[in-house]
Amino acid sequence: MDVNLELYKIFYYVVKAGSISKASQELYISQPAVSQAIKKLEARLGGQLFTRAPKGIILTPEGEVLFKYIEQGYNMIVMAESKFVEAINLDLGNIRIGASDMTLRYFLLPYLEEFHRQFPKVNIKVTNGPSPETVELLKRGIIDLGVVSLPLTSNEGIEVLEAKKIQDCFVANHQFGELAGKQISIKELVKYPLVMLEKNTSTRQYIDDFLAQYSLTLSPEFELATSDLIVQFACRGLGVSCVVREFAEDYIKKGSLFEIKLEEEIPPRHIGIIKLRNLPLTASGKKFMELLQR
Repeated sequence: MDVNLELYKIFYYVVKAGSISKASQELYISQPAVSQAIKKLEARLGGQLFTRAPKGIILTPEGEVLFKYIEQGYNMIVMAESKFVEAINLDLGNIRIGASDMTLRYFLLPYLEEFHRQFPKVNIKVTNGPSPETVELLKRGIIDLGVVSLPLTSNEGIEVLEAKKIQDCFVANHQFGELAGKQISIKELVKYPLVMLEKNTSTRQYIDDFLAQYSLTLSPEFELATSDLIVQFACRGLGVSCVVREFAEDYIKKGSLFEIKLEEEIPPRHIGIIKLRNLPLTASGKKFMELLQR
């Protein structure tokens, strides 16, 4: 099949713009030319790509499937151009990194600071989101590297490098003083009101899997999006909070919180650096990876 890349380029712009008129402006071609290109692509594929909506056009289910792959291909082309420029001059490069709030604060920030000091002209874009979301962005070609909480639920096609060791724990304030200074079983602990991260996070999945070993299922009082909020809820006595120890250390030292000692030890895990296995990094990506592995 002879692939007409220009048709797919126009298709990509129409989806991103949300209308044929806006796409024609961005492409600097006429609306009829855009419409004709979409019709030609539909004829080649043998199916409809768009349906009309009150405020533009929307993809058909089949169109959504096609766009998923076209978007990935477009992002790969952008990455290829970037790699070519960087091969000529590293100072003109860029690097796209995905990280969760925990991995960003307690691992990545010092490396970003050092890399920016060494290569001030390299553009760094950091996308913040849960680890599963970071994995998906990597697979779609939207980021070059990810810094995530391990283990991953799915790592097909992904190279994973273990970095800093981290430890999950449960913390509380004085309102749960009966738990201070003694060991408690996990079965007793889950009877208390719990404050947990949302289910779409690797940390929550890790704790759920740990509890499943004891035939326990969580029903948290609160489910929150970030570890910062988890700690704040604990400080206000809203429940027993599960968090990576580094997030609560300062509050434990000040006496605002205490760590609950469990009879069953939560196994430590690692922060991990991830990249696509079969896709070489850009020059700036390689430099940053070297820095992370020192």
